[in-house]
Amino acid sequence: MTTAHAVRAAHVRLFRSLHTPSAPLALANAWDAASARVVEAAGAPAVATTSAGVAWALGSVDGDTLDRDRALAALAQVTAAVTVPVTADLEDGYGAGPAEVGATVTRALAAGVAGINLEDGTRIPADFAARLTAARTAADKAGTDLFLNARIDTYLLGLGAPEHRLTETLTRAHHYVAAGADGIFVPGVTDPATISALAAEIPVPLNVMAGPGAPSVAELGRLGVARVSLGSGVAQAAYGWRGGRRGVAGRGDVRRPGGRGAVSGDAGAAGRAVGGAGEGQAGSPLILRCNSHKERKSPGVRVRSA
Repeated sequence: MTTAHAVRAAHVRLFRSLHTPSAPLALANAWDAASARVVEAAGAPAVATTSAGVAWALGSVDGDTLDRDRALAALAQVTAAVTVPVTADLEDGYGAGPAEVGATVTRALAAGVAGINLEDGTRIPADFAARLTAARTAADKAGTDLFLNARIDTYLLGLGAPEHRLTETLTRAHHYVAAGADGIFVPGVTDPATISALAAEIPVPLNVMAGPGAPSVAELGRLGVARVSLGSGVAQAAYGWRGGRRGVAGRGDVRRPGGRGAVSGDAGAAGRAVGGAGEGQAGSPLILRCNSHKERKSPGVRVRSA
């Protein structure tokens, strides 16, 4: 086994071990090498990327508009910049079908990721399950136990009748686990009773998004959540996103209405939900709280230990 393969295997083992409700994995999502280093410097045991932040940094908009080559090039810069495991937001897999998704995952693995996120969006669940199977097959062929996190957008996008949403989400979750998912991500859900029901019925680690109205990380852990993400919240704070009508470089909204990966409300509130506070305007300090015994500072960023 080469040194690179040994490091990747160690990262995968570590990343898997971090998913536990007793101490939920809190992820402040990065979008480039600099933001990834800030997250690592704060003491985070792993770094996640945000596809929205990556797209904005490259002058694009969120929602499957960024081409695969540019997305994976940005991912490679992130993995090269840090020494902790990296999990990548790959949107729907950057491909028209399962074969292309498998090729995307193969390239992401070559970049050194320990985990990936794939999202179902408005796709037919059976079609998305085929993408998950392709991703799992690609990881198996590469000889790695990649952590495959399947994102279910029923709550984020308001799919279906509200009274049936929990049942639909659980049905999808079980389908996706059978297809090869190691974790289930349900952004957009904040109700404690619903979160508790999801955690109780889903047989793999549950991931939810922090944000306005969501319980604290500690409370989410008590409800059975193993992983908590900020999504695009940190990138929104860094770019001064105010939830308004003008986006990056004044080119309109940085996401589609109800767009994927978006955090409803202000980015600062999302930051506070994970245990830090980010003022949602350019130039103001962004505070990240992670499991660290030291305080490190970078230009424009204040990092506080937990």
